[in-house]
Amino acid sequence: MRQWGWVVLVALLNGCALTVSNPRALLLIDSFVPLASDARVWVEPGFEDYGERVASALPAAIAQVEAAHYRVFASTPRVYVCGSAECFKRYVLTPRLSAAVVPDNRLILSPNLNGREAHRLPSLLTHELAHLHLGQRIGHYHSSLPVWFHEGWASLAANGGGAEYTTDDQAYAAIREGRRVNLTVRDTFDKRHRAPASGLSIHAFYRQSFLLVSWLKAQDEARFRDLVLAIQDNADFDIAFWNIYGRAPDTQLSAFYDGVPSDNQSTQAAPAGP
Repeated sequence: MRQWGWVVLVALLNGCALTVSNPRALLLIDSFVPLASDARVWVEPGFEDYGERVASALPAAIAQVEAAHYRVFASTPRVYVCGSAECFKRYVLTPRLSAAVVPDNRLILSPNLNGREAHRLPSLLTHELAHLHLGQRIGHYHSSLPVWFHEGWASLAANGGGAEYTTDDQAYAAIREGRRVNLTVRDTFDKRHRAPASGLSIHAFYRQSFLLVSWLKAQDEARFRDLVLAIQDNADFDIAFWNIYGRAPDTQLSAFYDGVPSDNQSTQAAPAGP
């Protein structure tokens, strides 16, 4: 019983920023077969056509992720494709997700991306591959890395993928109303600060995080590159940020918030820096 309790605890503490996995995510994956045309894609039998769509999108998605991380994958990525809702529920507990990276760094796609959200397949695949890329180097979850950066970086790699359901205009409106990502709160081993900790909806949190990380890169890509490489080398986020920027994240990013456009200004571009 003690050992099972530890498995439950580990499962609950891991997962994508919005994925609460349970022990089912640690079960052996034995219901998939490799796609004949691409062994990196494993499919639920009977859904090979879906797997072929994933295989077609995979090379470009991998290239985007490796460019965003300034490094190649540590090992060949593998994508598990669920064609049925039952398959996805077997490995991912959180409802309404369309894709997830669960403990043991397993990327699983739901049937949503072969149906009503088929248009999101390339971008969401890229977003989740970004999580997988980082997970291969520092583990599936690391309390040093804040959720806003974790998700914002993945959305940046995917050109906004994963943050599509809130627009820039809506994100800026929330900021003007005082609803901002909390950049000072710190995660612990047993506590992750997600959207509610900032008083934001999930979609608003993702979009604002995407804008924050995009702004950091746009202001000084050399420093941004140094930061994400340090993160991939398992450096503590706050220490790495101070070493590279000479200040805390909330201080550095105050310029982003200062530059948020007013209601009557164009929001086509990100806020300008100092």
